[in-house]
Amino acid sequence: MKFYSLLFIFFTCSFCLAQVKSDTIPQPKKSDTIIDGKVLVKANIEPEVVDSLLVKSLEDMELAKTIDEKWLAELYSETLFDTIYKSVTELTYEPVDYPELPTDTLKARLSKLNARTPFNVEYNPSLESVIKNYLKNRRNSLQRLMGLSHYYFPMFEKELDAYDIPLEVKYLAIVESALKPRARSRVGATGLWQFMFATGKMYGLDVSSYVDERRDPVKSTEAAAKYLAKLYEIFGDWDLALAAYNSGPGNVSKAIRRSGGYQNYWNIRPNLPRETAGYLPAFLATMYIFEYADEHGFSPERPQYQYAETDTIRVKQMITLDQVSEVTDINIEELQYLNPSYKLDIIPYIEDENYTLRLPRYAIGTFVNNEEAIYAFAKAEFDKREKPLPQFFDNDTKVRYRVRSGDYLGKIARKYGVRVSQLKQWNGLRSNNLRIGQRLTIYPRNPVSSAKSPVTTTVKTSTSASGKKTYTVKSGDSLWSIAQKFSGVSVQNIKDWNDISGTKLKIGTTLIVSE
Repeated sequence: MKFYSLLFIFFTCSFCLAQVKSDTIPQPKKSDTIIDGKVLVKANIEPEVVDSLLVKSLEDMELAKTIDEKWLAELYSETLFDTIYKSVTELTYEPVDYPELPTDTLKARLSKLNARTPFNVEYNPSLESVIKNYLKNRRNSLQRLMGLSHYYFPMFEKELDAYDIPLEVKYLAIVESALKPRARSRVGATGLWQFMFATGKMYGLDVSSYVDERRDPVKSTEAAAKYLAKLYEIFGDWDLALAAYNSGPGNVSKAIRRSGGYQNYWNIRPNLPRETAGYLPAFLATMYIFEYADEHGFSPERPQYQYAETDTIRVKQMITLDQVSEVTDINIEELQYLNPSYKLDIIPYIEDENYTLRLPRYAIGTFVNNEEAIYAFAKAEFDKREKPLPQFFDNDTKVRYRVRSGDYLGKIARKYGVRVSQLKQWNGLRSNNLRIGQRLTIYPRNPVSSAKSPVTTTVKTSTSASGKKTYTVKSGDSLWSIAQKFSGVSVQNIKDWNDISGTKLKIGTTLIVSE
């Protein structure tokens, strides 16, 4: 009886409080529009109820997927580097008809640019020819480079500033490598800043079977800053320092002698190697176009990641980018883009070395929180790979694939449900470069073992009407954990077979786990 009395008092008090509140605070009508708690205007429109399920299935997802694929191909492509290298070596300096940029306008802009940079950016007909040639014939390439620059330039500026190098030197990396960290010239110069092996070693860039730090954006930029500072100390002129960076101090000093003692780049240019003769004009033209990009109507797309949106983790055990891709659900091409210094897509662990994995910030926490499980998974994978190939695969499973235009390793790997590292291993590839017409040996998913079958955990599956194997999602499942239950099946396979764009799963969902 006492309990019912207390309950009655509680409801009575609650009602009284609610009544007092409604009496003292004017209550808006359903038809009123309220902003910041104030009734502003009358409105007879009922608020629209949005179905959250409809929002998640936008019709343009296929378009977004296509854009992502184009961006991944762009990260993988070396065509920009080849184009830039060719343009520098084949400059003719002939007059170019480009009425959109009158000579007087160019002269005024170059004068302003010259006033705020230590480089000699004064007008001359040869420079005008290069600028107009680039604007007329290389617009698309420059726009793509402007997009990539949003990722690399903040990194460059930080390192250049630390060594008192003019920040405009960042444009040099465009002329050197087209902002491709894996770029390699015909004579072996490698990376964003195109270091030769000996010069890279001299400035602390390690090159081994696993790692090429000439391709590391941060370390190579620091080395380039040190090298340029030394060259400026020798020549006392930034134009000559850049020429020496490209052709070596010896060639510049010989050009000075042959020109009769001139120390202005434009005066000694006829006596420089052909590539170096076009080097500074290409650099200055690139600087002008980037500085006046808005005036020339450029509208570049920004890359998926800004440098500030990424972070590094020091690895505690050998791990491959393939394995990182599976556990983080990040495309292998994006991981290669963020970690270009690992030649075989393998991050080694050496006690006295500091090898790191760069990831988008959103993935850092997940990786760190699950390190133990991730490294255990990686170790198990490496233990399997130590066995010879014949033990794993029968010849009946082998496929011979011919590389087509637009192909890259990640794309081919996803098509056959294998890993990039496996494609490299099966075909003895030391880099990610492919040529059209090249033949690749591929052992598709679910390879047949010719050795004693390992003991595996039985996974409850069923077969759909179309004959495909299916799996029902349970509590605690993730795409990664489900992929581990089925031999030869990757996270990307499951996403492709089930048209999944994200990583969230609903308990009870039936997934296709075979082709």
